[in-house]
Amino acid sequence: MKVRNKFMVYAAAAVLAATGAIVITQTSASAHGAMMAPGSRTYLCWKDGLTSTGQIVPQNPACAAAVAQSGANSLYNWFAVLRSDGAGRTSGFIPDGQACSAGTGGPYDFTGFNLARTDWPVTHLTSGASMRFDYNNWAKHPGTFKLFITKDTWSPTRALAWSDLETTPFSQVVNPESTGGPGTVDGRYSWTANLPSGKSGRHLIYSVWQRSDSNETFYGCSDVVFDGGNGEVTGVGTGGGTTPTTPPTTTPPTSTPPTSTPPTTTPPTGSSCSAAYTTTSSWSGAFQGEIKVTATTAVSNWMVHFIWPGGQTVTQSWGGTFSAMDTSAMVAPEAWNKSLTAGATTTVGFIANGSAPASLPGLSCLPA
Repeated sequence: MKVRNKFMVYAAAAVLAATGAIVITQTSASAHGAMMAPGSRTYLCWKDGLTSTGQIVPQNPACAAAVAQSGANSLYNWFAVLRSDGAGRTSGFIPDGQACSAGTGGPYDFTGFNLARTDWPVTHLTSGASMRFDYNNWAKHPGTFKLFITKDTWSPTRALAWSDLETTPFSQVVNPESTGGPGTVDGRYSWTANLPSGKSGRHLIYSVWQRSDSNETFYGCSDVVFDGGNGEVTGVGTGGGTTPTTPPTTTPPTSTPPTSTPPTTTPPTGSSCSAAYTTTSSWSGAFQGEIKVTATTAVSNWMVHFIWPGGQTVTQSWGGTFSAMDTSAMVAPEAWNKSLTAGATTTVGFIANGSAPASLPGLSCLPA
């Protein structure tokens, strides 16, 4: 306990020196959710691109085209297709052809998910059947969920217009049952309803989640085909098979001496920042580390992504906010250090449970 207390003092002193006050934040989620069953385009493309290194490399052609247009940040933040000023509005608020991205007024660029293509990942369903709908609860909020279906005249060869959707939702529920979460890929809101009857072939299910405690509203497109299926997903992963499992983890090292010069990631194409990890101290069952972010060009906001290699969990942090989804982890900046000039650096410190890793697979920094 003496050793741990010593490092806690060091952590507080570091924060005091950097900000003039002790600021230790608990881990929390910074975004909210998306349809998982039937999966939205952003969710299934995230699943499609998962790798054991932490990078997201889409293999589905439509997902790859979406990332080519919107960047990988759209998949790292698959649960953030939102408008803070949405107030439940749809037609007349979001332009035709931009429904799947919620327009261009959200925190991230999702415009690539508006592309009119026939090769998006698709969920196989039976018209009129009873189905359990799942919506990820990355962050929990009260509100109303509405599901709309496309008219029979819609075609996947054209971007979704509001006139392509039936005007009345086929399912609507207020504050459905919540299981697990927040901040996990398995946490979800769930409810059971009947799918529209008389449908066949390709369609879109369009979801709208309107919070009742703010104007923030979430939107999403789920590609489905009514062919007698029972929720099977195709078009995800190598060979267009069913949804892959969580990427494998690696065994953590038995000892983790601090490195004097931490390896720095090579910024991905189009990135404006890089990240480097160092273990500063370790003790039985826990460790202290830091992630140094360097702006290669000026950035107004940034986000760090990586994989926890051994199930580690952050208990305290300063200089940034950690969130995790399975083994995939993210670090968002504080308000005071999110904007960096070219060449500027900032450091995020943290204390975590588990074995100190020698490195963080997939460590990368992207402008947000």
